[in-house]
Amino acid sequence: ARRGLAFAGYLKLLLPIIVVIPGIVAYALDAPIEKADQAYPWLLGEYLGPGLRGLAVAALAAAIVSSLASMMNSTSTIFTMDIYKSILHKDAAEHKLVQVGRTVSVIAIVIAALAAYPLLGQIDQAFQYIQEYTGFISPGVLAVFMLGLFYKKASANARLWTAILSIPLSTAMKFLTPEVPFLSRMGWVFVISVVLIVVLSWFENKGKDSEKAISMAGVRLGGDPVFTLASFGILGITAALYAIFW
Repeated sequence: ARRGLAFAGYLKLLLPIIVVIPGIVAYALDAPIEKADQAYPWLLGEYLGPGLRGLAVAALAAAIVSSLASMMNSTSTIFTMDIYKSILHKDAAEHKLVQVGRTVSVIAIVIAALAAYPLLGQIDQAFQYIQEYTGFISPGVLAVFMLGLFYKKASANARLWTAILSIPLSTAMKFLTPEVPFLSRMGWVFVISVVLIVVLSWFENKGKDSEKAISMAGVRLGGDPVFTLASFGILGITAALYAIFW
């Protein structure tokens, strides 16, 4: 399992290359395009034959549909189980939960379709737009996850408030520091989120460990040497990519 996790980490390292290379090639070839998002379609149309072009478009469509399906599933599950069943209707039958989940999925996709064109139709790079606004949520989630695992004093309330404040913090930094790149803003929001969890947890628990802290008693920490070596390889490659291209 550990080696499979390391292998997945190396596959993840390919994502920046796959995303960036088409743009670099289009720039080097002086492509006659108006927007950055037109680089990939231009390359497909100019340098791939009908068969490979269809295969590439099918792969792209499959990736989009897969991402869309996972998002719809997550949206319906969160609303159905965490809001509807836990708060609105605790005794709901199974078939009712399925019905609510389907309804929420349809509503979510309709809202997304209505918002897509005004939000994405007029911008130069849709991918960067998506990454930037995903970054309004991910720093707080990462802080909650990391400190939930490694900081025994982290309280549930501190983590909840940090997750809630992640979006307002990111929004404030976007408008107060527009000159700062969005990746740097994500880093600062992460640091602020960590500080929030530590400070709020300290005041709530008075310096004591949380009752829900994860206990490592009896857990064998000895690792697989192949996994350890592969993990340091991933960290080294990631650090090198940042050092070269930052």
